[in-house]
Formats: sequence, structure tokens, C-alpha cells
Amino acid sequence: MSHFDNERWRQTHLGRLLGHAMRRFDERVLVLMASNEGVPLALANLAARDQITAAHVHITRHLGLEGARLTELAQAAGMTKQAMANLVNQCEAWGLVVKEEDPLDARAKQVRFTADGLAWLQAFKDAVTQAELEFREAVGAEVATVVALGLEAYAS
Repeated sequence: MSHFDNERWRQTHLGRLLGHAMRRFDERVLVLMASNEGVPLALANLAARDQITAAHVHITRHLGLEGARLTELAQAAGMTKQAMANLVNQCEAWGLVVKEEDPLDARAKQVRFTADGLAWLQAFKDAVTQAELEFREAVGAEVATVVALGLEAYAS
């Protein structure tokens, strides 16, 4: 009998479970953002029609309030500069961000949130808070704390 006879491990290993949990969490955050009254209607409609994905949330997650260069955003998100440029261009077309001249380097552009982008950022914060609360309710406070501590230790 081969050690591959039991194939359940391929569906239940930790990496797969983490991936499923992350997708579920990100999907819930996007649903909550789409229904947030503070989000401009056009953005809420895009989110509700699944036009905005977890990839677009990378900008929300990594762009500081002071702005950032495209290369800094890409590095923080673990993406190529070209992939981040595509996301930034989409987000700029949707009114979330604007690209401005970098005062320190004329060849570079600074990416900054617009007013709508800041509303989107607040909706992101609200949605993450709600999704985390739902996770705690689903698994219990003690398990949620242990999972959070374990993931923090593993990710560092």
C-alpha cells in the first residue's frame, strides 16, 4: 500500500485551508464594501458586479495616506511593477486614486488616494472589522485569538 492511497491530504493540507479562508474573507470584505453607504455609488456598483476583486484591494491595503511610488506599491504587494501599474490605472479610471508628479523625482509618479478613494479606504476598514467579528463569532473568541497569533507568528 502506497502512502498516496489516502488522497484526502491534498484537499485538507494547511496551505489549501489558508487559501480557502483568505478567499472567503476577501470575498466577504468586498460584499461588505459594496453595501457600505459611504462608498460612492459607482464604486459600490462595480464591487457588487464583481468588477472589483481582491487584487484591487492590494492598493487599499498598501497605499499610505501620504501616497507612494508605483515601485513601492508593487514591492509592498509582492507584485510586478507592470501588474501594479495595471491595477493603478484601473483604480485611477474608477476615481479611487490619482497619479501626480513626484516632487523628488521628475521621472516618477506618486499615487495618492482621491476623496472617493479615502471613502473606499474607510469602507475597507469597516468591512475588515466586520469580517473579523464574523470570524470570531463563527469559531469562538479563543480559537480566533489562537489563529490570529499563530498566523502572525507564521507570517513574520
